[in-house]
Amino acid sequence: MPDSLVPISRAASHKPVPMAKAIGAKAKKPGLTIQSVDRAFDILEALARSSGPMSLADLSLAVRLNPSTCHHLVGTIGRRGYITQNEETKRYSLGSKIFQLSEARTGQINLIDVAMPFLTRLNQKTGEATHLVVIEGAELVTIAKLGSQHAVKVDSTARRSDAAHATATGKAILAWLPESQIDEILKARGMERFTAETITSRRALIEELRLVRRHGYSEDREEFEPGVHCIGAAIRSHKGAVIGSVSISMPTMRVSEETLVKARKEVVWAAQEITKQLGPTSRADRSGQRMAEFRQNNRTE
Repeated sequence: MPDSLVPISRAASHKPVPMAKAIGAKAKKPGLTIQSVDRAFDILEALARSSGPMSLADLSLAVRLNPSTCHHLVGTIGRRGYITQNEETKRYSLGSKIFQLSEARTGQINLIDVAMPFLTRLNQKTGEATHLVVIEGAELVTIAKLGSQHAVKVDSTARRSDAAHATATGKAILAWLPESQIDEILKARGMERFTAETITSRRALIEELRLVRRHGYSEDREEFEPGVHCIGAAIRSHKGAVIGSVSISMPTMRVSEETLVKARKEVVWAAQEITKQLGPTSRADRSGQRMAEFRQNNRTE
């Protein structure tokens, strides 16, 4: 029972409740809820699951309430802006206030705090250096990293980079940006050649980004630093927009097809789990994500 409810229950009984007894009662009833609040959330969740606006009859059936009770609850929730009704069809859908809450939650989220448990797991599963990267303007910024667990390791002290076109973290982000935005980044930073493997042609980069979208992950095959192979995947906001990427870096001496298959799956999993923690994406984005997962798990090339 939440602490804020204790004074209410005491007032209702009109009798003083000893503290020890109150604590004991709390321990015995951890699942105690307020029925009307519970039902209100049932209604909101039913509307969220629906593929479109719902009639009162359908909504009542979905939440197992009689229409009169459901109508009163919907009216109360609607007056706060969390449910809206179409004047012509009289059907209900989620109101704009829901999206305001979602926006507020996004502003309160610390990406590093959300991502760290998954970065740690990725680091432990692969044993390789792990990075969390965002893009600021045309520049990649590493906001968190965990070192390799191997004696022979890849380690970079650079926090900022202009190499979006030549790194797994950069390509994972670029792949999901509009081409106009990609062009702005390339115009601002160019396509510097770091190694003999660096992609320096816009046409070749656009084709590479197409493959990133197809497979669900990106790779840097000694394109930024000789002897280093990296794998990255995009992280998305609750709206489905790419906001960063996660990656691992390993020396090419440890690269094998078996190692790559395992590492790709772990990187994609970490990125998807971080994305889930940031909130639900659009139906179209989830469909694309499932397709990428299918292709990743059924690759024959």
